[in-house]
Amino acid sequence: MAQSKEWTEMTWNPTTGCDKISAGCKYCYAEIMSRRLQAMGVEKYKDNFEVRTHEDALGVPYTWKQAKTVFVNSMSDLFHREIPLEFVQKVFRVMNDNLQHVFQVLTKRADRLLELHTELKWTHNIWMGVSVENEKVISRIDCLTQTNARVKFLSLEPLIGPLPSLDLTNIDWVIVGGESGPKARPMKPEWVLDIQEQCELTNTPFFFKQWGGKRKKSAGRELNGRTYGEMPLAV
Repeated sequence: MAQSKEWTEMTWNPTTGCDKISAGCKYCYAEIMSRRLQAMGVEKYKDNFEVRTHEDALGVPYTWKQAKTVFVNSMSDLFHREIPLEFVQKVFRVMNDNLQHVFQVLTKRADRLLELHTELKWTHNIWMGVSVENEKVISRIDCLTQTNARVKFLSLEPLIGPLPSLDLTNIDWVIVGGESGPKARPMKPEWVLDIQEQCELTNTPFFFKQWGGKRKKSAGRELNGRTYGEMPLAV
C-alpha cells in the first residue's frame, strides 16, 4: 500500500450545483460555499446551487504541466440527473486525454452511475467512488462494484452511523471522516475502529481523514495513536 498525507491535491469543477438526497447531505459544505461565492460575485456561482455545466472548465486539465491528483466536482455531483450524458462524456473525454493525472470522481447517485457506466470510457486514471454515510445507503456500494471503473473507492463521510458489515470485495480504497462545522453530528470512535478492522482483514487501503466536529483542526486525525493515510497502489 502506498502512503499519502492528503487524499487529493486539488479540485476541478466542470459542473456546479446539486440538491439533497440523503442524510449525509444535511449540512452540505458545497452548498454553504456556493452561497459565499455567489455573495462575492463569482460568475460561476451566480445561480447559487442550481445545477450548471461549465464548458469553459473542460480545457483546464490540459494546462497543468505536472501530474496532479484531482478531486472532480467538489461543488457538485457529476451523476446528477440534470447533467446530460453528453456532458458527462465530455468530462470523461478530458480525463481520458490526460492520463498523467489521477481523477477522483465521487457520487451519491450510484444508481445513475450504474445506468451510464457502459457509455463511458474508464481509463486507469479515473478513480470512481460513492459516498456512504450510514447503512440506509449501503446499496450504493453494490452499484459501484458493478461498474467498469478500474479503481473503486468508498468515502464514508460524514460517517453518521455504524457500518458493521461492509462488503469490500473489489473495493480498492476506503476513506473515513467525521462531519465538521457548527452543527456537526458526532462520529463514534467504535464506528471508525470497526471499519479500520474490516479494511485490515480484507487488506483494503484505509485513509482516516478527520474526526471533524466544531473544531476539526484541534480534533485532528489520529486513530489508535497514529495517522492512517493509505492509498491505492494505482497512484
